[in-house]
Amino acid sequence: MRLKSTGKALVLALTVTSALALSGCATAGSGNVSDHAESTHGEAAAGFSSDDIMFAQMMIPHHQQAVDLGTLAETRAQNPDVIALAAQIKAEQAPEIEQMKSWLAEAGAPLEMGHSSHMNGMLTEEQMSELESLSGTAFDRLFLKYMIEHHQGAVEMAESAIS
Repeated sequence: MRLKSTGKALVLALTVTSALALSGCATAGSGNVSDHAESTHGEAAAGFSSDDIMFAQMMIPHHQQAVDLGTLAETRAQNPDVIALAAQIKAEQAPEIEQMKSWLAEAGAPLEMGHSSHMNGMLTEEQMSELESLSGTAFDRLFLKYMIEHHQGAVEMAESAIS
């Protein structure tokens, strides 16, 4: 069953938002993580600034949640476009998690910040539970809504890290 035009619009919006988020994260992290931050915030271990380290520590769980959402879609989504998008998100963000972990290891920094911090776009436990309880079209629609919000949050995080 195909989603109605509203669903297709959501798939398109999520695709565009995902591309922006992924390109923003890739740009912020390509090569040496600290190209911009070094010039304004001083240098930390292995050439990574404290801002670089904090960004990676925050983006790892953010990406992990997107991967977890993609995993949910494997068994709950109905629309082939949603299933394909979820697989693409998983395929792109899982290796980025490993890359950020390697940056933190190179910097001698822990994987976690050591304190709780709100991250834009992260789903709450209640939202995750709601999504886990759904399947079919209801899952597809909520998955797309939440992934758009999730990736918009990632774009905001990346923009604040480079400003």
